[in-house]
Amino acid sequence: MSAITDQQSPVVPASTDAALSVRNLWKIFGPRADKVIGTPDADLSRADLKKKTGCVVGVKDVSFDVAPGEVFVVMGLSGSGKSTLVRCLTRLIEPTSGTVDIGDQDVTHASESELRDLRRNQVSMVFQHFGLLPHRQVIDNVGYGLEIRGMGKKERRAKATEIIELVGLDGYERSYPDQLSGGMQQRVGLARALAGDPNILLFDEPFSALDPLIRRDMQNEVIRLHHELGKTMVFVTHDLQEALKLGDRILIMRDGEVVQIGAPDEVVGAPADDYVRDFTSEVPRSHVLTLKWVMREPRPDDSSEGPVMTSDTVVRRAAQAALASDHPVRVVDDGVLVGIVDDDAILRVVVAEEEARG
Repeated sequence: MSAITDQQSPVVPASTDAALSVRNLWKIFGPRADKVIGTPDADLSRADLKKKTGCVVGVKDVSFDVAPGEVFVVMGLSGSGKSTLVRCLTRLIEPTSGTVDIGDQDVTHASESELRDLRRNQVSMVFQHFGLLPHRQVIDNVGYGLEIRGMGKKERRAKATEIIELVGLDGYERSYPDQLSGGMQQRVGLARALAGDPNILLFDEPFSALDPLIRRDMQNEVIRLHHELGKTMVFVTHDLQEALKLGDRILIMRDGEVVQIGAPDEVVGAPADDYVRDFTSEVPRSHVLTLKWVMREPRPDDSSEGPVMTSDTVVRRAAQAALASDHPVRVVDDGVLVGIVDDDAILRVVVAEEEARG
């Protein structure tokens, strides 16, 4: 496996304090793909580039950082490049150009042995298709990665038992995969990824094949595990509601390119273009927008009474207290009054939401 070609466009240095840093990443499928970057052809649409060169752009000049402990969601429609992107992060798909740094390791120029070590010890991946070993019991599926590392049977089974309990599968240690429901099989996949205590977890549409109720349960499970373990997570999905529920920040892709990166309230409150605006048009805004999107500047004649909340309080959570009070909400961050939220501001969001549903 060879290292990728050097990036030809200006490169911003990787962030030294990021858990994951991606700079100017390209993946082009086709003949002489590396010759496209840095030429006028690179600016062609996907369709025009394919017609002219026979090449298809999977990922186009993508850059972002993921902070330690962050849940970073990559979302887009089918064919947007999101799964290609996440596979490039550990070179399951070989990038054409750009850099990926995980911690202080340059993944894009890593040797084969360094990549094996990275995939075994630093990064784990959870796929849509569970990939469980049908002839092995749950405990041995969970401990499989530890076995590959060379860990002894007693030690790895003890570790697997601990992780099985963590993901809510205790009592199923001796079951085989075909004896489990789809949701339980995905818990086994999640436990297997956690067993090696990786620094980063990569999820590639892991819940897409699950029934809606099971999918919701698994989303809640990811949230719970993140709160308990604090792992850095990169989560790929085509579902906006899932992205808004799970993500500290969301990267939205279209045709291999980044359209917008922002916190859920930023994506809903300030969509970058019509594509994102259409994506978010049916989102219940009171569930996502925070008070910073509806507050106004304080005035000298504002009352010093009323409920006190921070600017990152979600509108829906603030609505009941705000509407029950005779005074507006005082928005205070770090001891400083930064805004005022009148009843009208709350009602505008709620009424607009009801009208959109109607």
